[in-house]
Amino acid sequence: MTSISIIGTGTMGSAIAAVAERGNHSVQLLGSSDQGVAVTGDIVVLAVPHTAVHEIIATRGEQLSGKVVVDLTNPVDFATMDSLVVPADSSMAAEIAAALPSAKVVKAFNTNFASTLAEGTVGPLQTTALIAGDDDAAKQSLTEVLTSGGLKVIDAGALKRARELEAIGFLQITLAAREKFAWTEGFGVIS
Repeated sequence: MTSISIIGTGTMGSAIAAVAERGNHSVQLLGSSDQGVAVTGDIVVLAVPHTAVHEIIATRGEQLSGKVVVDLTNPVDFATMDSLVVPADSSMAAEIAAALPSAKVVKAFNTNFASTLAEGTVGPLQTTALIAGDDDAAKQSLTEVLTSGGLKVIDAGALKRARELEAIGFLQITLAAREKFAWTEGFGVIS
């Protein structure tokens, strides 16, 4: 059993908690009112908007040292919904990794909507989580949690692939925002 702390109690945090609980893992959910509560999980999921990440790093950085830190953000310019706010040769995950050099940062969940994580399906397909990171053991730990919770996982490679994952997430968000498909749908992988 793996212990998981999820910072963020919104739909994504709740959906990831449901996946972990289906796999019989212990879950600690931390909301904005839990500032004084220590992070206890071996895996820590940042289930918050990209705009909240830097504050979390500033207040909880020491607690994240040595842990697997999962970034699910899509750094979309929410004012225009027309671009990402990180440099073209970088990603939010890379920024987190630079700010937390002793953590093992993994990009995951940003290509999934909360409903498809919670349900474990995208239409007739099993939900697939695409993950990227530089630490193979960290990716394996997260993969074991997700597969035990009923998801399929595809390792997209090194953390530098987070940029492409963020682009996929951005495309999916803009399509849903333009009502090309519902927020309860999304991309699936046939393999």
